[in-house]
Amino acid sequence: MSTHSVEDIKQQSGRLRGTLVESLSNRITGALADDDQTLIKYHGSYQQDDRDVRDERRRQKLEPDFSFMIRTRTPGGVVTPAQWLKLDAIATTFAERGLRITTRQAFQFHGVIKGELKPTMQAINAALIDTLAACGDVNRNIAVASNPYLSQVHTAVQAQAEALSKHLLPNSRAYYEIWLDEEKVAGSGEEEEPIYGATYLPRKFKIAFAVPPSNDVDVFAQDLGFIAVIGNNGSGDDGALLGYNVSVGGGMGATHGDAETYPRIADVIGFIAPDQVIPVAEAVVTTQRDWGNRAVRKRARLKYTIDDHGLEAFKLEVARRAGITFEPAHAFAFAHNADEFGWHQGDDGRWHLTLRILSGRIWDRASEDGDRVRHLTGLREIARLLDAAGGPSEFRLTANQNMLIANLDDAQRALIDQLVGEYALDTHREASPLRKAALACVALPTCGLAMAEAERYLPAFVDRLEKVMAKNGLDGNDLHLRISGCPNGCSRPYLGEIALVGKAPGRYNLMLGADHRGQRLNTLYRENIDETAILDTLDPLFRQYAAERTDAERFGDFLIRSGLVREHIAPGKALPLELIA
Repeated sequence: MSTHSVEDIKQQSGRLRGTLVESLSNRITGALADDDQTLIKYHGSYQQDDRDVRDERRRQKLEPDFSFMIRTRTPGGVVTPAQWLKLDAIATTFAERGLRITTRQAFQFHGVIKGELKPTMQAINAALIDTLAACGDVNRNIAVASNPYLSQVHTAVQAQAEALSKHLLPNSRAYYEIWLDEEKVAGSGEEEEPIYGATYLPRKFKIAFAVPPSNDVDVFAQDLGFIAVIGNNGSGDDGALLGYNVSVGGGMGATHGDAETYPRIADVIGFIAPDQVIPVAEAVVTTQRDWGNRAVRKRARLKYTIDDHGLEAFKLEVARRAGITFEPAHAFAFAHNADEFGWHQGDDGRWHLTLRILSGRIWDRASEDGDRVRHLTGLREIARLLDAAGGPSEFRLTANQNMLIANLDDAQRALIDQLVGEYALDTHREASPLRKAALACVALPTCGLAMAEAERYLPAFVDRLEKVMAKNGLDGNDLHLRISGCPNGCSRPYLGEIALVGKAPGRYNLMLGADHRGQRLNTLYRENIDETAILDTLDPLFRQYAAERTDAERFGDFLIRSGLVREHIAPGKALPLELIA
């Protein structure tokens, strides 16, 4: 492991170059040099190894089975059919287990070996997509509400997200030199970084745009959120984008047993006009750059900066830097934070189909009952059909790891239905509400931080949980379940009505009591328990819920109202009631 701090590595990297070129050319090992393992994150990749075979390889005196995860930068998760086909080809040529949709509306490729990193990066670039700043201490992929039923508003919001993503890119040319063979300009290596500075941000930074009534991006889990306000613009248009309520200070990461770290929901600090998005975002980012904690990395996210300096002081500094005055926040209402499956028609008359993708994994494989699942092939055929037809059709990834086939006309809808049925892509039709809303991170075997299973465990745990629910008359109940292999929160577990947070192999912290709109954190209910204890704990709670709930009362809300679970308020704050009526 590197003996240098992350701050030192960034400072001495020559603007993210380091010795990556030398590491990539070293054929003696499948790994990168220690410091370069940090720097490659800014280029959109993580070094990993297969933990399933780690011990066996150690016994054989072999180095770990190193490979790399590559993550795309796709603001709002929008790709064309032509791009989909190219990404599919990359997955089948260089990666393992197909395409994977992340909770930030990006694609991840897993299992790319070091010798194929550069060809993979070049192939992604040939699809007019890149991986720059998909990881690292910079602004990550910007999430955007994925259900485009309010078509005019969604188009405007998506355009602003794409413009902001471009504005917040690092200025360094290291990515283009190392992966795309751009000729290095004399004297480069010290490019100015007017937004990020010489050492970039203290930690990663996440932005999302939400369009009520859907909070499908979990906007309050983000460092910076823009909540669209829709109304009458004075010219008789009741569906106009008036501007955004701005939220700051959300974050899901924590460390077991360390009270200095915690998940936090964001605070709403005011309303801005659409043309103020970029100056406000830049002001938030640069304030975090200058005020964030660089001495203690686990306390470096924006949520801690705000709690350490005070929300009002932070708001005033952002307003000063942006040269604006925040207006009072407008009222808004979220109905849910899940995806809406099946066909929906936008206000422009075009059709959108949301498909359920289990844990975001799109691949061809053998199912547990021996049948062949051909979802990757099926979506390839759909992409070919849409690419040949031309027009505005798109694939849109959701922040809940599902996907839309968007912007279709009536004739295309019928053709898509035929292919969806042929390749059994309509799993949302028979899946229970629990299954459709469930999220899990990758966890084992590739995530180095995972303490327990998540993605691989999710299907089996849902089977067992549904039996307990059915026993109590709750089969078909709409309940949000999230599983994370560690406390860092990639699957946003602290916003689950029920969440399992990995503590050790086969053991989890049981978190209960979040709402279904992404506006209330859950609370630790039982610590470090196994599956049997989890189900035994939930059984009487389900029984009481079935007997005592009010009409349409959600499980998380019932637990709080009944006093079975205490409401989590501090250090994240409950939203003002007048804003969430």
